[in-house]
Amino acid sequence: MQPRNMSMSGVVDLAAVKAAQEAKAKAEQARAEAARQGGGGAISPADLVIDVDEATFERDVLQRSTEVPVVLDFWAEWCQPCKQLSPVLERLAVEYNGRFLLAKIDVDANQMLMQQFGIQGIPAVFAVVAGQALPLFQGAAGEEQIRQTLDQLVQVAEQRFGLTGLVVDPDAEPGGAPAEQEAQAPAGPYDAALNAAAEALDAGDLDGAIRAYRNVLSDDPAHPEAKLGLAQAELLRRVQGMDPQRVRKEAAEKPGDADAQIAAADLDLVGGHVEDAFARLIDTVRRTAGDERDAVRQRLLKLFEVIGADDPRVAAARRALARALF
Repeated sequence: MQPRNMSMSGVVDLAAVKAAQEAKAKAEQARAEAARQGGGGAISPADLVIDVDEATFERDVLQRSTEVPVVLDFWAEWCQPCKQLSPVLERLAVEYNGRFLLAKIDVDANQMLMQQFGIQGIPAVFAVVAGQALPLFQGAAGEEQIRQTLDQLVQVAEQRFGLTGLVVDPDAEPGGAPAEQEAQAPAGPYDAALNAAAEALDAGDLDGAIRAYRNVLSDDPAHPEAKLGLAQAELLRRVQGMDPQRVRKEAAEKPGDADAQIAAADLDLVGGHVEDAFARLIDTVRRTAGDERDAVRQRLLKLFEVIGADDPRVAAARRALARALF
């Protein structure tokens, strides 16, 4: 099973950004539903450590990562450092009381997963949060370092994706709750329209996706998923058919030309150069005035929507934009 949304090349993965926003919304819905049901769906501490293989990766890692950060422990029976690290991770999984789920992967039996994660040696530890893979550390590590890494992981999962972990009940029967806990959140009024928009986006029908997202926003102007999807689709449509070499050459030759810098910033963002895109437009704001300046500012705000307000790069760029404007 090919893991999804796992590019670590630095390129902006628009699908991953969308998945993160969806995961955050679903987590909030799930917590509200659990509160209405009196906090049901608790799992046993024994279920915080699971064995995963290629056949169960989709269900036990990718799907579960929309509920809780999943830490992956790549190990093998012959690996002596693994025998020192794995018990520490297992103990911490129980101690952290549901703030992350530990998935153990035997590399000898799951060579494909090992290759897909680009693992050169074991032990190797990754995390998957909202379908996105994050390398944590490789080789033996001290418990203090592991704790610091896990603390950062659960903080990012909660602040960026709204994942507060699983409810753990010491009296729950092992093995009985996870499947029950996967109950879907109540369907929203725009689910059908949003699914159609996402399918159009995946199929490359950018005009269709834009129409669908705008239809949702006409009824609910603040709908977060529709705003994000529209920003993505509009960005992809703008760069479609661009000649990158010509665009970048024109931007280099005309540093004060608003249109040239706006086009180059779109390419920067799609190519994963988020801070470069923001800095380019902020510099252009300083060089321009009147309608041109406002056009650059408006495009920068659109690019903020693609990345998401919670991203620290957006927060930093907003401060820099304020300084440029005032």
